[in-house]
Amino acid sequence: MSRSGRIAAEVGAAYRSFVRRRVAVFFTFFFPVLLIAIFAGLVRTGGGGTGLFSQPPGYYVPGYLAVVVLFTPLSRLGSEVARFREGNRFEKLSASPMTRWEWLLAQTLVNAALIALACAVLLGLLAATGASFRLSPWLVLFVPTASVLFCGVGAMLGSLADSQDGAITASNGVALPLLFLSNTFLSPASLPSWFRPVTDLSPLSYFAYGVRAATYPGSHAGWPGSVAANYAVLFVLAVVAFAVGAWLIPWTE
Repeated sequence: MSRSGRIAAEVGAAYRSFVRRRVAVFFTFFFPVLLIAIFAGLVRTGGGGTGLFSQPPGYYVPGYLAVVVLFTPLSRLGSEVARFREGNRFEKLSASPMTRWEWLLAQTLVNAALIALACAVLLGLLAATGASFRLSPWLVLFVPTASVLFCGVGAMLGSLADSQDGAITASNGVALPLLFLSNTFLSPASLPSWFRPVTDLSPLSYFAYGVRAATYPGSHAGWPGSVAANYAVLFVLAVVAFAVGAWLIPWTE
């Protein structure tokens, strides 16, 4: 079987594995929708200030997208790698022509496609609730690139965790702080001045800054200063994370 054939076969298997898990489908599609229904539809966002949900609705587009871009690949890839380890499936795959990077690429393609679909649903729902934002072409680059980045991080967590439950716990432990401390739902002005530079260490910050500057008029692009520069940093981080994630996969025990 050719390389493209191996990857296509693994893509099909990964997709079927995803749709069979109703909890995974719920958290990918319906959990972010629930967040929007609560905060954008019921609680409502404000028009000023520096606190949580004090900005206009369009300001939080990167935050809502980040819920899917961050949680789905971390939990999915982390648990999938750990599950394959526990079932000794990597040992079996290592005896086949497939390589670890091909396996991770197939998993990443499935996750990136599902994340893109979920983000499209979220954007449609946000528009329906009255949020004002632009449908920038940059979204076509930022969403899949961030998906690759966090698929790589998820593969790292699954490779290093001692069990599938441990991988899920680790992914949640990483995702929750990143979600709220990466310029998504909290504006930098709401954080202590000494902590603001720390947020630039989060890879999710480059996604948030870039998407916000591209979709919400008048937004500051943060460091390094432009949508293109934020995407360049995100792209480099995605390449590194994917390479390290593939390298750490325990192809043989």
